[in-house]
Amino acid sequence: MSEVFEGYERQYCELSANLSRKCNAAALLDGEQKNKQISELQAGLDEADVVIRKMDLEARSLQPSLKAMLLAKLREYKSDLNKLKREVKKLTSAKSDLAAHEELLESGMADAHAVSADQRERLAMSTERLNQSSDRLRESRRAVLETEQLGVSILEDLHQQRETLLHSHTKLHGVDDAIDKSKKILSAMSKRMSRNKWIVGSVIAALVFAIILILYFKLSH
Repeated sequence: MSEVFEGYERQYCELSANLSRKCNAAALLDGEQKNKQISELQAGLDEADVVIRKMDLEARSLQPSLKAMLLAKLREYKSDLNKLKREVKKLTSAKSDLAAHEELLESGMADAHAVSADQRERLAMSTERLNQSSDRLRESRRAVLETEQLGVSILEDLHQQRETLLHSHTKLHGVDDAIDKSKKILSAMSKRMSRNKWIVGSVIAALVFAIILILYFKLSH
């Protein structure tokens, strides 16, 4: 077996045993001591990662028969390291939960003092929105009234225009009647004038005939 690999293997086994003892000890601690222990555990995990990578490089550089055996052993060490990482992660999560709980308690006290101020601010904002809504309703009502008055005025104008049109229609109807009557009178006068022309012509013709007849008789005797 490679002496270099064996040296890395011994180093990792010592790191793993040390990390395991520190994990068990950190689970019983709290506060600043636990935080310090977790920091040391994380540094130890980083060092163990470096040793595992060195072991992997060394194993892959050896002959195939020896490499296969060492890589199988290396997989066991990687599994052991992952187990240690999970234990440290649990400790870190417990620390975070505790810190979050303490922060929640502290913020709860601050929130209790801020609640009344927030309520007053929300009440003021609600009152302001209510006033704005009332103003908008009054403006809308005024606009509706103005629109209604404008509609009434338009209807009155239309009614007056209708009356004017009806009156004009009546006048036009009277003018049409007068024109019809005038046409009838003119037609009657035209007929009378025609008859008078025939009568005058007949009288003149009769007088001319009578004069000619008288002259004939006088000249023949």
